[in-house]
Amino acid sequence: MVTVEKSDPLSPDSCHLIEKLSAELASITGDSGKSNFTTDSMHEDRALWALARDSRGNAIGCGAIRPLTENIAELKRMFSDRSAPGIGNALLTFLETSAKSMGYNELWLETRHVNHKAVNFYKKNGYIRIGNYGPYIGREEAVCFAKSLQG
Repeated sequence: MVTVEKSDPLSPDSCHLIEKLSAELASITGDSGKSNFTTDSMHEDRALWALARDSRGNAIGCGAIRPLTENIAELKRMFSDRSAPGIGNALLTFLETSAKSMGYNELWLETRHVNHKAVNFYKKNGYIRIGNYGPYIGREEAVCFAKSLQG
C-alpha cells in the first residue's frame, strides 16, 4: 500500500529521492532538471512537497506543487522508484487534490519529449498539451501539459 503525505523537501528521504530523480532525468534527457527547481521554492505560500511511502515507511516517490499564478500551480519533481504499482498515481492524486484545496484551478507541468514514460503518464491522467510557458518557451526539447482541476 502506498501512502502520500506532506513532507520536508530537505529531509534525508526527500534529498535521496531528488538525487535519484536528477540522475534518472540526466540519463533520459541529458539534463538533471535541477536548474528549474530549488527546495527554496517550497517555502512559498501555497507550495507543497510530498513523499510517497510504502507499507514499511520507506520513501518511494516524491512530487511538488508551487504557484505559477493565483489560479495555476506548477507540478514539479514527480518521481517514483517503481518499487510498487500505483506510486505515480497516488502522488498525482494527492497533489491534484491538495492544489484544488489550496484554491488552484489548473496544474501545469513540463517534461521532455524523449521522456516517453512521463509524457504517456500525464496524457493517461487527463493532461492536455499546451504551449510552452515561462522558462520553456522556445525550447524544442520541452513539452508542457495542463489539467483543469474544476469539476
